Amino acid sequence: MFFKREQPQAAKLAAQLDTLRSAGYEVRDGSGGSLVRRGGFAALIGEDSNGAAALVESGLALGEEIGLLTDLGYQKIFLTRGGKKVPALAEHLKGLHEFVENVCESAGVTRHYNEGLGTTNEKHIYDRVEGRDHAPKAKAWERNAG
Repeated sequence: MFFKREQPQAAKLAAQLDTLRSAGYEVRDGSGGSLVRRGGFAALIGEDSNGAAALVESGLALGEEIGLLTDLGYQKIFLTRGGKKVPALAEHLKGLHEFVENVCESAGVTRHYNEGLGTTNEKHIYDRVEGRDHAPKAKAWERNAG
């Protein structure tokens, strides 16, 4: 006779947010998920397909916005959707890495191997010529001479 193992039940988002509140994080509703803040850093936590918490984005808390870590090629900065820019210092990167580790551990969010190695960023703004990727440019011989 074969026995099927029971699948472990993942904690639901509401329970995970309560766990973060009891761990000392400020948790409140935000656009696109729940905003979690502590120690100058913030994260946006949403819901995955199983109803559990998933880290949507994280970064430096700049007022009511989250400054996302952005690589300019020659420097890393924190850039908000509103356009605020703050240079990323070594203590910011170390603090952000610890913040994300603690939030994920407290909420039970699964982390990937490359994220455990250090601070990662998804935004890259370098090696770009303005407008290069938007539309094909007219060749010099196709332009009007006027």
